[in-house]
Amino acid sequence: RAGATAVLPRRFDAHAVTAGLEAGDYALVSLVATQVRRLRDAGLEHATGLRALVLGGAPVPPDLLDWAREHGIPVQSTYGMTESASQVAVTEPWADAAAPLPGVDLRIAPDGEILVRGPMVAPGAADADGWLHTGDLGSIGRDGLLRVQGRLRDLIITGGENVAPAVVEAALLAHPGVADAAVAGAPDPEWGERVTAYVVERRPVADYELLSFCRERLAGYQVPKAIVRVERLPRNAGGKLLRDRLGDAVL
Repeated sequence: RAGATAVLPRRFDAHAVTAGLEAGDYALVSLVATQVRRLRDAGLEHATGLRALVLGGAPVPPDLLDWAREHGIPVQSTYGMTESASQVAVTEPWADAAAPLPGVDLRIAPDGEILVRGPMVAPGAADADGWLHTGDLGSIGRDGLLRVQGRLRDLIITGGENVAPAVVEAALLAHPGVADAAVAGAPDPEWGERVTAYVVERRPVADYELLSFCRERLAGYQVPKAIVRVERLPRNAGGKLLRDRLGDAVL
């Protein structure tokens, strides 16, 4: 009805997508953050005629939003899940907080879990209280906008403090020597869990440099207590991080 053509490639080719974006072949694109990072590394400079590049699957690192803003690439982050017919909230270009779509009710449970209610929630998916319990961690500001911090089950509890991996990952990814990063908790007899960073280097970078960089951007309890260098992070075909396999990702 809109006269549009949907392009569904068999695999993601960063150089081919970069060429298509710069040539003005695409009006709307849906990707995950890892794919956009690959577009940046492939040399994407502009996206002629692009109305929106929609990112989902995980919180978007601030460094990617900054890069997209500098190049005029209209990145909008979306939040949703299969049980809610995909999207429930979306940001304005380059923003880090999302507005709920019409008909969507959002609420934050005492433990920080995002709850969703509305006609878009699949029958039978809601809990007995009438809300869809997403399993995601987030907050709603005074502006009514949603800020997503990651999966509740991924939360690291270290020394009695809660650490959202996405916050630490964003700090690491802002370092020019880091090509990719993931954070998880590892058992620790003293802290309960220790914040452990798995880093793919863009260039050799010492532990003390990364830790100093993180201390400038994070609270002390959020700074990694261990850094593990890996050749690549475990991801599925769509680029989504497989956090439970990080322990197997070693050089």
